[in-house]
Amino acid sequence: MSGDKPAAGERPFADRLLAWFDIHGRNQLPWQSPRSAYRVWLSEVMLQQTQVATVIPYFERFVARFPDFNSLAAADIDEVLALWAGLGYYARGRNLHAAARQVASLYRGEMPNDLEAVQALPGVGRSTAAAILAQAFGARHAILDGNVKRVLARHAAIAGWPGTPKVAERLWAISERLLPQTRLADYTQAIMDLGATLCTARAPACARCPVADDCLAYRAGRVAEFPSPKPARARPYRRATLLLVENGQGAILLERRPPTGIWGGLWSLPVAAEGESADQLLRQRHGVRIEPLDTLPAFRHAFTHFELELTPLVCAVIDDDAVAGEVHERPDQRWLTISARSGDALAGIGLPAPVLGFLSRRYAIPTSAPTSATDPCPAPSTASSSGKKPKASRVRPSPATSASASTSRSRKKPGPTGSRTRPG
Repeated sequence: MSGDKPAAGERPFADRLLAWFDIHGRNQLPWQSPRSAYRVWLSEVMLQQTQVATVIPYFERFVARFPDFNSLAAADIDEVLALWAGLGYYARGRNLHAAARQVASLYRGEMPNDLEAVQALPGVGRSTAAAILAQAFGARHAILDGNVKRVLARHAAIAGWPGTPKVAERLWAISERLLPQTRLADYTQAIMDLGATLCTARAPACARCPVADDCLAYRAGRVAEFPSPKPARARPYRRATLLLVENGQGAILLERRPPTGIWGGLWSLPVAAEGESADQLLRQRHGVRIEPLDTLPAFRHAFTHFELELTPLVCAVIDDDAVAGEVHERPDQRWLTISARSGDALAGIGLPAPVLGFLSRRYAIPTSAPTSATDPCPAPSTASSSGKKPKASRVRPSPATSASASTSRSRKKPGPTGSRTRPG
């Protein structure tokens, strides 16, 4: 038996796990000191299907700017989403803000110590709520995130995909049965750590596992069979046009995305779906007429559930006094002056990672903000912190690129002037 694995004997599952955790567990994470309900909640939401290493810098920026529920609740949603940009699953950022406002208004800025009340917060499901209460208050609640599902499915040799209600019900029952009476915060972190560091999806380190001696999958030599994978489905492929609309003052048009769907609530370049008229979209949605100038090489962006090919279309605004006069009255659009020194301005807006990357390349803008990160859509079901690496968002050139001959820019009077204004 490996020297860093406690002997099993008659010791309960939790005792062996906690003995391992005391030596090998992750007990220096930034949200563990101080381990306040706010910090635990924030980390759990960020960790939903996102790795710890990815979350840490985002978490530290968030708590530096928003140290508690009340400060986050009072913030403008644009500032919240700007700090979130690049972390992916943007519905989580919107839910985070909404939940903070709910805690501030209903509970005077203090997280309630009640499972149903916490689970009622936007973006918080059963496992996340249990993880928050266990770690923040030492409450005795079982969790079942992706890591825990894998650990328990192997330990008890539970066949079937954990996403089905029947299998999930069995795993919940096991998770509740294994709970210790004490050290609930440490136990909750320990079982997540076990799945994240030893009982991994690929190449699990069973020889160092503290609960391997009575793991049914390990004893049968069938660890790779559990848990059963999700039934495979072909990922759809979509195409769209990314509209880079420039006016004569060096400003580009940005629009706020709808609250649901890809990049929900973020500012972005307008996007025309395949077959949709760019000119008609911009007239109806933004009150501007455009002249297409150039089609740039397409690039692909991978979401969790589909792959999107974006073809940038550079356009110039054509003067129309009647139409141009309406531009500034539209709350979901803004004109941003763009230059090689616009990196901070772009990063502060909270653009989707592929859009920020495209603009940075187009205008040779250095930026410290991430330009490629997990960006799945739609938002996932809530789960507590997971060490499972999500399918990474990728931005890469499309093999099927096209370019049209550039036409001369219209010499008519330019459209509305751009400004580096704060998002509304």
